[in-house]
Amino acid sequence: MAVLRNKPITIGVAFITLLISSAAIARKRHHPTEGTSVKFDYYLLSLSWAPSYCADHPNDNSTECRPGQHKGFVLHGLWPQAQSGPPPEDCGGASPVSQQTVRRMLAYFPSASLIQHEWAKHGTCSGLSPDDYFAKAEEAFKAVQVPDAFKSLSQQRNVGSHDLEADFARANHAPDSAFRISCHDSELVGVEACMAKDLQFQPCSQSVRECVANEVQVLPPK
Repeated sequence: MAVLRNKPITIGVAFITLLISSAAIARKRHHPTEGTSVKFDYYLLSLSWAPSYCADHPNDNSTECRPGQHKGFVLHGLWPQAQSGPPPEDCGGASPVSQQTVRRMLAYFPSASLIQHEWAKHGTCSGLSPDDYFAKAEEAFKAVQVPDAFKSLSQQRNVGSHDLEADFARANHAPDSAFRISCHDSELVGVEACMAKDLQFQPCSQSVRECVANEVQVLPPK
């Protein structure tokens, strides 16, 4: 009789163990570990226009907003992008970025917190290690040439959205549709560059957002 009483318990323990194992496998599928390859088609290099961000965040003390820095376009991130549909994000396994890498990337990103955020949200979907991912972000940022008109802007300008995209394409000998403008109302927020996995410029797909304003206000750096 004792054996009969214990049998349901044994079966129950085995069933619970199976459930735990299945849950662990499911978590692993939805949250790949660091360096796991996630399907994506190309990269979107995001450049923020610092004057607009700082005007909207007057208490921000990051390097891009300090008076006298004259920051224009700053590196926001390098994002794995899908040809259609939503891009992969938050792919899991986001261990903290090493302080050595953070110190190096502060020459391009405005804050350490943004570096950690970009790794967790986008870098973990690249299939690269943190060091390799940020090295690629640095390479992509250096590959983009900013049009001369935006290197020494001293007063506010109103620029046609498509004209600004075309200016970037010409400056970089890139396809006409390789750059997209992002805006808030009619204020320039940033520029995105569509780049193949080898960082060559390529046309953006319809999955990339685009400014709906025909003309954007471009605030001067301070």
